[in-house]
Amino acid sequence: MTRFAVLDLVPVVEGGSEGEALAAAARLARAAEVFGYHRYWVAEHHGMPGIASAATAVTLAHIGHATSRIRIGAGGIMLPNHSPFVIAEQFGTLDALFPGRVDLGLGRAPGADARIGQMLRKDLMRSADAFPNDVVELRALFAGDARLPLQATPGRGAEVELWILGSSLFGAQLAALLGLPFAFASHFAPAALDQALALYRERFEPSPQLTAPYVMAAINVIAAATDEEARYLASSMDQAFVALRSGTPGRLKPPLAGYRESLPPSALAMLESFREASAIGSPETVRAAIGAFRDRTRADELIFAGSTFDPSARVRSLELAIEAAQGL
Repeated sequence: MTRFAVLDLVPVVEGGSEGEALAAAARLARAAEVFGYHRYWVAEHHGMPGIASAATAVTLAHIGHATSRIRIGAGGIMLPNHSPFVIAEQFGTLDALFPGRVDLGLGRAPGADARIGQMLRKDLMRSADAFPNDVVELRALFAGDARLPLQATPGRGAEVELWILGSSLFGAQLAALLGLPFAFASHFAPAALDQALALYRERFEPSPQLTAPYVMAAINVIAAATDEEARYLASSMDQAFVALRSGTPGRLKPPLAGYRESLPPSALAMLESFREASAIGSPETVRAAIGAFRDRTRADELIFAGSTFDPSARVRSLELAIEAAQGL
C-alpha cells in the first residue's frame, strides 16, 4: 500500500512575514496529521526571501510541538553545509523531544547559490566531495560507535530514520550502497527519475536499517474543486519557479489568471519540464495523475510538494488529494 507524505517549503507570501509562514506550517502539519499523511518534511534553503525553513531543526521542533503522531523530518539537511556532529546533536535532540517520529533526509547540494559557502565559512566543493564519508560518520554518531573521539549528547542512540535525497544517479548509488531509503526530487528535477530509481533498486544492499529498497518520489500536487481553480492556485508556484530560474527569487506571489499564457515560449517550455511530475486539478484529475505517477515509479511512498498563496487552500488541497489518492 502506497504511503503519502507532505513536503512544505514554509512559504513566505508577498505582504506576509516569516512568523506568519511558520504559524501556517504548524496548521498545515496538524491538518496533514488529521488527514492521514504518514510524514511531514521541510527543507533547508538559505538566503531565500520566500522560504522560512532555513533553521530546519528549529522549524521541526515547532512542527513537532504542534502535532502528536505524524512523522516529522528534513527533506532535507544539506550535509556539506554542516558538521555531522552538530547535525547528530540537533536531530538527537528532536528524537528526545519526539521519540520515534523523526526523519533525517540528507542531500549534498548547498541549498543556496555560491555565496552560501562564504557565509557558512565552508569550502562547499570539498565538503560535497566528502558527503559519503559524512553520511557514514553521522550514522556512526547515532549508533554511538566507540571508535569516535567524542559521543554526541543528545544523539547517541537516537532512533532517527536516515534517508538519502537526490535528483541524480549519485544519490541513488549512495543510498543503495548504504542500504538507506531513497527520496527522489522529481517535483523540480524529473529528468533522471526513472534511471535513478532503477539503479537504486538494482544495486541496493541490505543494512540494519533497511532490508529491501524503499523509494519515495516527489510530485507537485494542487487539488481544488475544479481544474480551473487548481491551475489558478498553482500559478503562484509557477511564478516562484520562473522567478527563481530568472535569478530574481522573492516572496510567494498571489495567483494570476492566465499566467502561463503570458509567458514567452522558452519560459513556458522550462516550466512544463519542471512540472512534469505534477497533479494539478480537480479530485478526478489529481487521482488520475497520481495514479499514473505511482505506476510509473512504483514508489513505496509519494510526497506531495506545492505551495499556495492562501495557506487554507493548501490545507484543502491536501485533504482533497489524499481522498483522491486513497481512492485509487
